[in-house]
Amino acid sequence: MMILISGPYRGGTNDDPVLIKKNLDKLEAVALPLFYKGHIPIIGEWVALPLMHLAGSKEIGASVWDQIQYPAAHRLLEKCDAVLRIEGTSKGADEDVRIAKERGLKIYYDLDEIPNSTY
Repeated sequence: MMILISGPYRGGTNDDPVLIKKNLDKLEAVALPLFYKGHIPIIGEWVALPLMHLAGSKEIGASVWDQIQYPAAHRLLEKCDAVLRIEGTSKGADEDVRIAKERGLKIYYDLDEIPNSTY
């Protein structure tokens, strides 16, 4: 399965770059174990951050943010089979889960819930 890892990125950081990096580290911490289970992990920021840089974004929350950040995750959801929602308050991640449920995707809340692939 291709699984979107969703959780806080800016949430709870007051846009402090150190805290944002910690949030990204938490998202990425489950990517390799998910890969070893036989799945393809994807994180919206892996797509959105380079695009925002290319679009000339100089700061978090700039107008480019709204044009790219959430739309990138929502477009990824069109290709994903499931979402792994990691803990933490996040409006964006909650929206990812809402959209995924509308599309009938499986929602996981713990890495251990995800079966190993038979691939």
